[in-house]
Amino acid sequence: MRTEDVLAAIATGLWRWDNASGTVTLDSEAARLLGLPAEPVVLPEVSVRSRFHPVDWNEINGIVSLAVAEGTLAEARLRIMDVDGRVLRTVRSRSKPLENRSADGRADYELIGTIQEIAEPQPGTTAAHTPITGDWRRSREAFLLDAGRALAEARSTAEVLRVAASLSMPGFNPDGLAVFGVAGDRLSIIGHHGHDPGDEGPFTDMPLDTDYPAAEVVRTGRAIYLPTPEDYKRRFPAAWPLAQRFDRVSWAFLPLIVAGRTMGAWMAAFKHPASFSPDERSVLTTVARMLAQALQRAGVAESERELTTGLQRSMMPQLGPEIPGMRIAARYVPTGGGLQVGGDWYDMIPLPSGRFALVIGDVQGHDVRAAGLMGQLRIAVRAYASEGHRPDAVLSRASRFLAGLCSSHESDPYEGADVDADFQSPRFATCLYVECDPKTGMLEVARAGHPDPAIRMTDGTVMMRPTAGGLPLGIVPDTDYPTTRFTLEPGETMMLCTDGLIETGGHDLDTGWARLRAVLESDTHLPEGGQGGHGAGQFGAPHLERLADLLVQAVHGPSSHHTTGPLADRREDDIAVVLLCREGEGCGCGTPLLHPARPARRTVLTVAQAEPERIAGARRQIRELLHDWADADQVDSAVLMVSEMVTNVLTHTDGDALLVAEAVGELGVRRLRIEVADSSDELPHKRHPGELSSSGRGVLLMEMLADAWGVDPRGEGKSIWFELHEQAKADTDPAL
Repeated sequence: MRTEDVLAAIATGLWRWDNASGTVTLDSEAARLLGLPAEPVVLPEVSVRSRFHPVDWNEINGIVSLAVAEGTLAEARLRIMDVDGRVLRTVRSRSKPLENRSADGRADYELIGTIQEIAEPQPGTTAAHTPITGDWRRSREAFLLDAGRALAEARSTAEVLRVAASLSMPGFNPDGLAVFGVAGDRLSIIGHHGHDPGDEGPFTDMPLDTDYPAAEVVRTGRAIYLPTPEDYKRRFPAAWPLAQRFDRVSWAFLPLIVAGRTMGAWMAAFKHPASFSPDERSVLTTVARMLAQALQRAGVAESERELTTGLQRSMMPQLGPEIPGMRIAARYVPTGGGLQVGGDWYDMIPLPSGRFALVIGDVQGHDVRAAGLMGQLRIAVRAYASEGHRPDAVLSRASRFLAGLCSSHESDPYEGADVDADFQSPRFATCLYVECDPKTGMLEVARAGHPDPAIRMTDGTVMMRPTAGGLPLGIVPDTDYPTTRFTLEPGETMMLCTDGLIETGGHDLDTGWARLRAVLESDTHLPEGGQGGHGAGQFGAPHLERLADLLVQAVHGPSSHHTTGPLADRREDDIAVVLLCREGEGCGCGTPLLHPARPARRTVLTVAQAEPERIAGARRQIRELLHDWADADQVDSAVLMVSEMVTNVLTHTDGDALLVAEAVGELGVRRLRIEVADSSDELPHKRHPGELSSSGRGVLLMEMLADAWGVDPRGEGKSIWFELHEQAKADTDPAL
C-alpha cells in the first residue's frame, strides 16, 4: 500500500509551499480539505492564501519564524473559508520549514507537511468568533505589552531580574526562573527566583560543554522544551539528578540573543505539566528576547556608571590632611545628562612654602572631551603650583597649556580617523586659584573668568568679594592675571563655586546669588540647640559639611523646583563648591562663648585707575555690608559718599583707591566707619560750586550726611574717612 493511500484513508493531505517560486503543491486530499476539487494541483500562493481565515494567516508567519529559530515543526490550526466567508472546516497543519538562501543572500522558506481536519467548528457557522480569537489571545497580548514596558523601564540587572520574576504569564505561570550568563567558556547564574539560597551552587561555574540544557542552548542558540521529567531524563541523563530535587515537571530553556550573539540562557520551570504549544512557545520566545534586550541595556548602563564613577573618583581629588586653624568642605555634583563626570573640578594643593592652594575650575562643555581636558588641566595646575609659582604665574602657564592642548587636537587629528568636528574645536576653561596662609588668614586670589568668591562673615552677613581677573584659560595663550589680596578673618567662611551652583534651575547670576545668599545667611545649618542673634549661623567642621549639603540641596533638592529662575530653558550644568572656614572665637569650631560679642563686619576693596568700572562694585559692597542697617536713608548716604570719595581719588590723583569699610556694635546702635586711602599728599578742601557745576561737592556732602569725618595724613598719601551711627526709625504715632 502506498503512503498516499494511507494518508488519504485517514483524511490527511500533503502539501509543499515554496515561498521562493510563490507556488503551492497539493495532493488530492489536501486540495479537498481546502475546498478545491479532489485532485493533485499546483496553485499560485495567492489562490491558496484566499482559502485561509485572515487572522490565522497573520499568525502563520510568526509560527514559521519560531519553528525556523528553534529547528522544530511549525504547527497551526487553520480555518478554511468558502467564497461567502463562512468557515467550512478547521484543519491542523504540521510542517517542517526549510530555509533556502538565494544567490543574493535573501532567505526563503519551503514548507513540507500535512494538513488534517479537526472537528471543532460546526459547518456553516460564521467566522466571527472561534476559540482561536478568544480571551487567551487578548490576555497574551496584554501580558506582552506589560512585560515589555516593565523590562524597558528596568535600569539595572537586579531590577531586570526582579521584573522577570514578577511576570505572570497567561495560563501557564512558571514558579522557578533562572538566568544564566556566559563569561568566556563558562556558564554561571546571574539570578534566580523560586529557589532557596544556595540552590544555585552547582550551576554557578559550569563549562559550556557540560551536558546541561542551558549549556546546550548557549552552544546552539536554539530553545529546548522538556514537557515531562521523562523527556529531561532521556535527553540529559547526567544533569537529571541536579534537576530532580526541585520537584518540577516541565522546563523551558531559551537562548538570550542580542544582535545575533547568544549572551546567556533563561530557564522557566513549572510544577504543573506544560505542553508548550506553539502559542506558549511564542510567548516564552518573545519574553526571552525582551529579557535579553533588557539585560543588555542594564549591563551597558552599569558598565557606563562604573566607568564614570571610576573616572570621577580618579579625577576629583580627596581633600588633603587637616590644616591647623582651617576647615574645608567640598562637593561635586555632575549634571543629569548621564555622564557622571564633566568639566568642573576642584583641588587642594600643598605648597612648598608651607601654605596651601585651593583651585576650582570649569572646562567648557559637558561631554567626554570636557572631562578629559579637565583631568589634564587639573594635573597641569597642580604641577605648576607644586613648583612654587605665584598664583598669577600658575594661571598664565595653565592658559598656555590649555591653548596648546586644544590647538594640537585641532591641527593634528588622528590620521585617517573620522574625528567629530566638536572634538577638534577649541575649548576654554574658567578657574579661580587661591593661595592661603593658614597662620595669618591672608588669601592671594587670581581669577580667570570665574565667578568671584563669596565671604560669610562671623555675624552671618554674606558678601561677594570682587577680585581682579583675566580672560578664561585657553583663549589667549599669553594672558596676565592680576592678584588680589585680602584676609579671611577668624570665624569667616569663603565659598568658591562654579557657575552651575549659581545658574542651575533657570537662574542668572543675580537671582542665583540671591538664592545662595539666603542659604548661607540662614540659621538652618546651626548645631542642634543653636540660637540666632549673636554668632547666628556659625558652624564648625560638621556644620561646614552640613552647609555644603544645604547649598547643593537648594539647587537640586525638592525646594529648588518651586524657585525656578527667569531662564527656565537654561541647560543644567555640573556643580563644584568648596568651603573654607578660618577658626576663631564664636565660629563654632571650638568651645562656644557664653556671651559672645557681635563681631565686626569688614570689607576691603581696591579700585585701580585703569578700572573705574569697579566703582559700581564698591557701591554694591557697601549695600551688601549694610543689608540689615535700620535706616535705609543712611545706607543711601553711605553709598553716595563712597562713590564721591573713590571718584575723587581716580580723578584728582594718579594712584589707586583703597576702600576699607567696617561696621561694629550691636544691632540698632552700630557704628559704620569707611576709609578711602590714596597715595597723594594733596588734602581735600571745601569748595563752593555753582548750581551747574559737576564736581566740588565731596566735602559738602560729608559735612551734611556724615556724623563725623576727617582726613588723616600718612607717610605716603592720606586717608579720608567718615562715620555713621545707626539710627532706628521711630515708630509712627498711630494717632496721627
